[in-house]
Amino acid sequence: MIQSMKRGTFRGTALALHGNDIDTDRIIPARYLKSIVFEGLGQHVFADDRAALDRQGKLHPFDDPAHRGATILLVGDNFGCGSSREHAPQAIHRFGIEAIVGESFAEIFFGNCISVGMPCATASPADIAEVMRRVDADPKLMLHLDIASQKLKAGDFEIAVQVPDGPRQAFVEGTWDSTAELLKGAEQAAEVAARLPYVNDWA
Repeated sequence: MIQSMKRGTFRGTALALHGNDIDTDRIIPARYLKSIVFEGLGQHVFADDRAALDRQGKLHPFDDPAHRGATILLVGDNFGCGSSREHAPQAIHRFGIEAIVGESFAEIFFGNCISVGMPCATASPADIAEVMRRVDADPKLMLHLDIASQKLKAGDFEIAVQVPDGPRQAFVEGTWDSTAELLKGAEQAAEVAARLPYVNDWA
């Protein structure tokens, strides 16, 4: 039986992406949307931003060796705004990010993140700023995100986060993957369809 994984808790190091209104065009440039599959998108996440900083002799957080292996992304306000491209969360997730915590998220981006099993939790600007400060100061700082209790721990520092009731329940119960949920009910759907005369007449 196909079943979504329960993803109620996330533990790992983090990287902080400072700035507000970071849109999907920056997350994954349009030239990478030609593929009909998402394989390999992770290596192109923030491609233009990373290249621009590299030309200046600077490191983008996604290129910083100190944050290699990070699984939690910290962001600012209105993250994922702009074009409603599902490639954006796919690129972030395939880079290795498992959860995002920020001030706020664009609605469509938020929904697309749920579809790949990557929750987006929100927190106050002051709390996000403090967690970012701690992560920047100590790239090896371990974070623990608990979706059920809506808490984020960064070492000995703990903040409250918010995840809407529906998505929170889906991650805790492992029902976030809508395709998997449909496939789980395929036999029951077939049984119901077999009892419907208009389905049989049409067939």
